Amino acid sequence: MTYRVAMDIGGTFTDVVAYDETRGTYFAAKAPTTPGDLAAGVFASLGRAVSDPGAISFFVHGTTQGLNALLERKGAKVLLLMSEGMRDVYHIARGNRDRMFDLHYRKPVPLVDRYSTAEAGGRLDWQGTELRPLDEDAVRAAARRVRAEEYTAVAVSFLFSYVDPRHELRAGEILREELGDDVMVVLSHDVAGEWREYERTSSAVLDAYTGPVVRSYLGHIEERFSGRGLGVPVQVMQSSGGVVNASFARSHPLQTLLSGPVGGTMGGVAAANLLNRKNAICVDMGGTSFDVSLVLDGRPDISNEGTADGFPVLIPLVNLHTIGAGGGSLAYAEASGLRVGPESAGAVPGPACYGRGGTRPTVTDANAVLGRVDPDWFAGGHMTLDITAARAAMGDLAAELALDPVALAGGICDVANAKMAQAIRTLTVEHGREPREFTLLAFGGAGPMHAVEIARELGVEEVVVPLFPGAFSAWGMLGTAVRRDLTRQFFTPGHALDSPAMASALAGLEAQGLAALDEQGVPAERRAVEHAVDMRYEGQDYTLTVPLTGAAEPLTDGFHATVSARFAAQHERRYGHATPQAPIEFVTLRTTALGAPPYRRRARTPRRRTTPRGPGAPSPSSSAGRRTRPPCSGVSTCPWASSSPARRSSSRPLPPPSSRRTRSSPST
Repeated sequence: MTYRVAMDIGGTFTDVVAYDETRGTYFAAKAPTTPGDLAAGVFASLGRAVSDPGAISFFVHGTTQGLNALLERKGAKVLLLMSEGMRDVYHIARGNRDRMFDLHYRKPVPLVDRYSTAEAGGRLDWQGTELRPLDEDAVRAAARRVRAEEYTAVAVSFLFSYVDPRHELRAGEILREELGDDVMVVLSHDVAGEWREYERTSSAVLDAYTGPVVRSYLGHIEERFSGRGLGVPVQVMQSSGGVVNASFARSHPLQTLLSGPVGGTMGGVAAANLLNRKNAICVDMGGTSFDVSLVLDGRPDISNEGTADGFPVLIPLVNLHTIGAGGGSLAYAEASGLRVGPESAGAVPGPACYGRGGTRPTVTDANAVLGRVDPDWFAGGHMTLDITAARAAMGDLAAELALDPVALAGGICDVANAKMAQAIRTLTVEHGREPREFTLLAFGGAGPMHAVEIARELGVEEVVVPLFPGAFSAWGMLGTAVRRDLTRQFFTPGHALDSPAMASALAGLEAQGLAALDEQGVPAERRAVEHAVDMRYEGQDYTLTVPLTGAAEPLTDGFHATVSARFAAQHERRYGHATPQAPIEFVTLRTTALGAPPYRRRARTPRRRTTPRGPGAPSPSSSAGRRTRPPCSGVSTCPWASSSPARRSSSRPLPPPSSRRTRSSPST
């Protein structure tokens, strides 16, 4: 008997989903996250689903270690090595303001101060021709400084390394030779092989800043799992919505920056395709945060660049917008008004109703006071809520605001709902998308309780709640493909396109991608490759990514006209206008290698069980305390795919706003 296991480590709970490959059933469980030692929460949650790690045939998890290190500014001490004369590129950054009318706006303080930025001579031109050789003595001097001043990571970013990385590669060799494995060395072309010097440098710095933390965490998890008998590699979710093994994640830690919440997005893609919904808003409300992402035309909304706490990142990532509005978000008074979040009670002490010493009111306490949660069946029956403690937590704040505790609880939910609705507008309305044209897919431990009110606020007419919303992000990871993203700069005007050169470059990227899948152990019959090219009109600054049918498409007759028409159509959809006759430019080639995981359809539909669990971890074959029907059945990317229960019960139109009684899906 073997199991495929996925785990989502949240700020409050650690969720696990295990799929029994023999019986075609699955198990879901959760345990409180343990901030001091995440591995303790990991194994506590795992033990409630699978008692023997040696029976696990596949294990994937999402982690926020890198993101937390960035947000809390607890990353590595980084030395930045730049081309001579370019020392201030990272600090000058860009002149644009993210918030034009915010008088208090300040750019984020760089992760590396100017003192910690060194230079090395040597120069390539924009075509990769060497103008001056690399000053190897300067690189060795930087290595001596790293050792003397106890830096734990080095980021190297030389001009035009995305065209020809020879200087960066040589600098990396010298640094590793001088410093050994104790200091992480990051080369910018390896993180982001694209143009834009500041953005590429920022990506390299972020990789170096978060890298040692992620490497240490993954090494610790692998060691603990190995000691408990796990015989397969630990897989990690990437920010792009794919999975990679821990070995790759250790050397490319930036790829895991949004690892935690992305599983929910990929589960949303599977659910949307099952229900024949082209567009969906995925909302994941857990104990600490509220994450929003989109499904557009049945695919995840992925961007080739983004930001992380204000710093630009040149890697493919799912477009996520996160705010501090989870079940543990604290309510307080400010300027005689009610505020909710972003500060959270976290896992310790947690909301007052958890009975762990928390005394300040939270969103979960408000829902408990309003009778929206079952105090005897919280977290699948593993916790009992203290409603009296929740009411007591409301007392002081209710008196300060001259409100009845129940009215205050309703106000806390209303404020949280308004914040969450605004977060959704950030990814929809602000990008020219009408929320009413989407289905709202609500998951996370607290998401479904707030989904109807949020939908009414936005005018959304349909809400979908999966069978087990609290474990939905973990379930989404189980059906996710291995993914490797590769890029190559290909800067040329449309009229001067060298089609054989483009086809050759794409073929080279495809070979690299297939080799990466081979390293991951993906058999040939489960491999696929997708190609695209970044294009723009001449004179534009930014690009749109246009899909290609294959690496050889540039060799076909009429390719220029065909791809130009695709670009114009995409420009029309994105901006509302296009100029088909205007000259275009090709900027960047992109290749994505995908490896589908092995799925087995189950032979029967297991019984649905809701029996409360007793103390201790049951045997893997026991279904006590677990439900054996999948949270989303019938979708091709679901490892326990079956016919129509989810379609039949997971979706129902919202009642009219005037209705006094809120209907909910039987699957809630």
